[in-house]
Amino acid sequence: MSLLQAIILAIIEGLTEFLPVSSTGHIIIGSSVMGISHDEFTKMFTVCVQFGAILAVVVMYVKRFFRSLDFYYKLFIAFLPAAIIGKLFGDQIDMLLENVLVVAITLLGGGVVFLFIDRWFQEKVERTDSEPSYFSSFIIGCFQCIAMIPGVSRSAATIIGGLVQKMTRKSAAEFSFFLAVPTIFAASVYKLYHFFSEGGTIGKQEIILLGAGNLVAFIVAILAIKFFIYVLVKYGFKFFGWYRIAAGLIILALYFSGKSIAVF
Repeated sequence: MSLLQAIILAIIEGLTEFLPVSSTGHIIIGSSVMGISHDEFTKMFTVCVQFGAILAVVVMYVKRFFRSLDFYYKLFIAFLPAAIIGKLFGDQIDMLLENVLVVAITLLGGGVVFLFIDRWFQEKVERTDSEPSYFSSFIIGCFQCIAMIPGVSRSAATIIGGLVQKMTRKSAAEFSFFLAVPTIFAASVYKLYHFFSEGGTIGKQEIILLGAGNLVAFIVAILAIKFFIYVLVKYGFKFFGWYRIAAGLIILALYFSGKSIAVF
C-alpha cells in the first residue's frame, strides 16, 4: 500500500463512516479498484483507520462523554449484541467482507428502503430525549448486528433502530455516532490482535501509513458528521437513498459486464 492509497482509503472512511451509505462497502470497493483488497495489511488498515473517525466523534461531542455513567451503561448495553454476534460468527462475516456482489445488492436494497423511511416514521419523531432508554439502547444494538452484512451500513441500521424506538432523527443519528466509539474500537483491537497473532508485522512505513490515514479520517469525519446532521434534519433520508441505489446499480453493471470482474 502506498501513501496515496492509504490517504484515499482514509478519505473514503471519513466520508462514509457516519453516513448511512456503508463505509465498509465503499472501502471494499475502493481497495478492490486499487488492487490491494487481498493484502493482509490493507485488511488491517481498513479497520484501524476507523480510530480517526471515532476520535472525531469524541472531540465533537466531548461534553456528552462526561455527562454521566448512565450514558456509558446505555452504550454498553447497545454494544453487547454486536460483540456477541461478532464473536460467534466472525469467520462468516470476514468471508462476506470480500464479496463485492453482496455490497452492491445491500446498497441497492437499502437505498430503496431509504426512499420511504421518512414517510414510515413521520409520525414517530415526537420524542425529544437526547438519549434512548435502556431497553431502546438494547434494541438499537440489535439493529446494529444487521450492519455486519457488508453494504448495510452500521450508521443506517442504528439510526433506523433509534427511529423504531421513537427517537428524533437527530437524536438517533447522534446515538449512532456514540455507539460507533466502543463498537469500532473493539473491532479495531480485535483485528490488530489477529493480525499480530497470525505473524503480521508493522514497520516504519506501515506506522506512517496508519498515522497519516487516521489523521485524514479524523479531519474528513468531522466535516462529514456536520454535513450529515444538516442534510438529515433538513431533508431526511431520500438523498442517501438515491445515492445508494445509484452506487448499487453501477457496481452491479460493472460486475456483470465482465469488464471489471478481474478488478473486483
